[in-house]
Amino acid sequence: MFLTRNDSLECDNRPTKKSRLNLGCSNLARCRRPGALKEFDLAAALRTIGLDNAITDHLHHDFASLAVDLTVGEALAVIREQGLGEQIIYFYVVDNQQRLVGVVPTRRLLTAQLDKQLAEIMVASVIVIPQSATVLEACEFFVLHRLLAFPVVNEERHVMGIADVHVFTDELLDLAEREQSDALFEALGFRIAQVRDASPFKAFRVRFPWLLATIISGTFCALLTSRFELTLAKSLVLAFFMTLVLGLGESVSIQSMTVSIQALRVNRPTRKWYFAALKNEALTAGLLGLGCGSVVGLIVWGLRGEFFPAMVVAGGILLSLVSACLFGLSVPTLLHALRLDPRIAAGPITLGLADVMTLLFYFSLAALIL
Repeated sequence: MFLTRNDSLECDNRPTKKSRLNLGCSNLARCRRPGALKEFDLAAALRTIGLDNAITDHLHHDFASLAVDLTVGEALAVIREQGLGEQIIYFYVVDNQQRLVGVVPTRRLLTAQLDKQLAEIMVASVIVIPQSATVLEACEFFVLHRLLAFPVVNEERHVMGIADVHVFTDELLDLAEREQSDALFEALGFRIAQVRDASPFKAFRVRFPWLLATIISGTFCALLTSRFELTLAKSLVLAFFMTLVLGLGESVSIQSMTVSIQALRVNRPTRKWYFAALKNEALTAGLLGLGCGSVVGLIVWGLRGEFFPAMVVAGGILLSLVSACLFGLSVPTLLHALRLDPRIAAGPITLGLADVMTLLFYFSLAALIL
């Protein structure tokens, strides 16, 4: 299928300097200008999923070609005789040497007078992809020109096949899945690419330091809990809901951390930016804390019939979510200022601090109220 934003080539493919048939390097260079793939971080990231493969490996060949000297009526007769593939919307016009000279949109072909020559109604300026292009370069054509398909031609301008938008979307869906996977592991302290083909010892060196950070924070949490044994003994309901309170704090810290890392990609962190972001995140976390704390507090009260433990749980959730928001914003910002990669280091540090502060607020509030 070949559709432009206006559902036609009538306007978008008027002869311009950009759209002239050009099989040289200038066409590719123009597509590789900064911003052509602004939706993604780096072209190198795309290459990691095989986008250096030749585009000719991904073509379909059920396209319709018509001789330039045919009339509209003769062209329609040829189409009826040969049949159409499922994805054909445009018809390619070739000369007597099978070289591409134009394209005819379906609507224009169906509405033209039968005695008109195809040369009179075709669009002579065709944006093409060279046969030598890679899948990555073809993807850039889709992003830059916003068409759903392009003819791929060789040096003699013979059409080798059609690069369909499905090639583009399939590869980028694969990329999106991998980026989501990488983001998950980055939150735990390493990139999946670092350990995918690594030896056991190298994988250990990459992963162990961040597990050590988790061990340290977990040890602090255990020591903190042991200091409040008597408080826990007064109300076992606090132990029942401790996991839920910790989970909520970790969730908010990860959310804030993710938002902060994304913001740091496009903003230069300044004191003004930090305090503005902190105010916004703190208000959001406060509302989340009030909402979640109220719901969980009512659950505790309904299940156990104990008002003060319900207040402790609700208040602990409110304080933990606000502190988690603080760490989620501050840790990535500090690491960025120290020229460290916040995507790798921020996850373990933020989660550890959030857990420690959550238990500290939770037990301190319990000791104060109960």
